[in-house]
Amino acid sequence: MALKIRLARGGVRKHPFYRMVVADSRNPRDGAFLERVGSYDPFLSADNPNRVVANPERIKYWFSVGAKASNRVALLLSKFALCAKPVVSETPQKSAPKKKAQERLKIQQEAAAAATSATAAAE
Repeated sequence: MALKIRLARGGVRKHPFYRMVVADSRNPRDGAFLERVGSYDPFLSADNPNRVVANPERIKYWFSVGAKASNRVALLLSKFALCAKPVVSETPQKSAPKKKAQERLKIQQEAAAAATSATAAAE
């Protein structure tokens, strides 16, 4: 059984509230779970201590049993130093400029570098 520590959505429309749960990875997002280990309220301010509530002893236990955290949960738990912070790419590969656009950018950067070096040499 593959265990995941993930978020299960609750709350009302346009005002979500998430429970941090340990569940079998094959279960649906809001389906059956083994244990609730915390909560996350995105509408609270970032400095509010009740924004992310976690039970560190139980989370450490589930990690020792073999559970893996989802990316979002790992990001939330990294603030408590319970797991490593995942690498979040700012620009997804799909939205990155294509090959020709990258070549044009490279040519523009080289031209700008040449212009600055020429003005520096003229002074």
